[in-house]
Amino acid sequence: MQNKKFTYQQTNRFFAQVPDGVEALAMRELAQLGAEQIEPDFRGVHFRATHAVLYRINYMSRLITRVLAPLASFVCRDRDDLYRAGRCIDWTRFFSVQNTFGIFATGANNPNLRNSKFAALCLKDAVADHFRNITGNRPYVNKETPDIWLNLHIEKEKATISLDTSGGSLHRRGYRQRMVDAPLQETLAAAMIALSDWHGEKPLYDPMCGSGTILCEAMMHVCKIPSGFSRKNFGFRFLPDFDENLWKSIKETDDNSIALLPEGLVAGSDCDPLAVMAAIVNCHALPGGQSIRITRRDFNEIDDLRDRAVFCNPPYGIRLRSERDLGTFYKAFGDFLKQRCKGSEAYIFFGNREMIKHIGLKPRWKKPLKNAGLDARVVKYELY
Repeated sequence: MQNKKFTYQQTNRFFAQVPDGVEALAMRELAQLGAEQIEPDFRGVHFRATHAVLYRINYMSRLITRVLAPLASFVCRDRDDLYRAGRCIDWTRFFSVQNTFGIFATGANNPNLRNSKFAALCLKDAVADHFRNITGNRPYVNKETPDIWLNLHIEKEKATISLDTSGGSLHRRGYRQRMVDAPLQETLAAAMIALSDWHGEKPLYDPMCGSGTILCEAMMHVCKIPSGFSRKNFGFRFLPDFDENLWKSIKETDDNSIALLPEGLVAGSDCDPLAVMAAIVNCHALPGGQSIRITRRDFNEIDDLRDRAVFCNPPYGIRLRSERDLGTFYKAFGDFLKQRCKGSEAYIFFGNREMIKHIGLKPRWKKPLKNAGLDARVVKYELY
């Protein structure tokens, strides 16, 4: 296998891992970024891309979790098949013993490799032994922040080894420096923005902004700030055919397209002083983020949010003591939307779907999304 091209080099096809419920949005985004032959599959999307498009997808995508470059596919009946395939790949073309690596495994239905952790351990041994055989040394494993991530996917008796061209989950934008309880994942906040089709036509406000994830994603969207602007590392730099000059050109072009945030277009508030401080720190980590106005106040203290796009991720049981308290809270929030947000559209993330009935408003639509294993919904309300 050392003398042959890797699978992605032969086909120019890659696999994007996508959060549940975001597949259609991610396919649209991939097409906008230049991908071709886009085909959905379980937990993600296959697509064809040039080097330039691959780099740009990793740098600009707001909805994708990570992009995998397949290196080799093979029949995998047991541990021995997996170990042999792992030893056959010339890993020195990707990294050296000075680099750290990590492996995450996915898949099912293989009777001899049911445990993904065991399968990952088998591949880890193959990679380490390959280096030891060639150099006399082996690279160290880092399970949290390795230099290079490898993926092993096994489905019945077929396995694929891939390199993670993203260098870790793309939801880690780099701006979130402080957190509060139950934060909304960045990709899901971006999905809420995409579902709303908001492009800055009216001011956006989050009355329960928490650590500011929705505010940050809204600003990045409307100002065309690359989602990877603050990321320190991308895995595609370890590909043997990585083009440094091409990557610099793409990054420079996208960075030069960043626009200023109009005053007052994105704002928010929260009743928790720690959340307000976290949101301010996180927003300020973005270029021009000081233009996002964030204040401390309960939503009931807001006099008027007329003609706005209202987004929020209200508490769904983690920060409130009982379901009765939660129902009362959502009823009060529904009254606030009816009475003080006239002429606005509201996009609410319900981590607890049972609370939709307590808000007392007729939804325009409901869209399923999953957050940390929760079968959640994003609901749109039109407030006449």
